[in-house]
Formats: sequence, structure tokens, C-alpha cells
Amino acid sequence: MADEEVSDPKALLEEHSKAKCVSQWYEYQKCVKRIENDETGHKHCTGQYFDYWKCVDKNVAEKLFDLLK
Repeated sequence: MADEEVSDPKALLEEHSKAKCVSQWYEYQKCVKRIENDETGHKHCTGQYFDYWKCVDKNVAEKLFDLLK
């Protein structure tokens, strides 16, 4: 039992859930491309980044808690 490697089901579920959040990922990538030449440092894509991870987390949560029970 001590030799078994413990795996985190959340990481695996996140990888599978990313496919369901493609539109949020594209919005984030569009924002990154739009501001990549901003030299002022005032523009950012934080909102789009958090929207993407909110989508991933929502999809993960639906399955993760069933696995942990």
C-alpha cells in the first residue's frame, strides 16, 4: 500500500473539462493577441482568464465530488 502512487482526480478531470470551455479559451487568446503590443502595462486579460477557469472548475465540480464520496 505504501508503494502506491496517489493521483489527484481533479487534475485529470481538468484536462477533460478544458475541451468544454473552448469558447472561453478563444476569448482569452483573442484578448492576449489584442494586447500583446501594449507597452503601458495597463491592459490585461484577467477577466477572460478567470472566465475560462470558472468554466473548467464548474465542469470539474460536477464530477469531482461524485468521485470523492
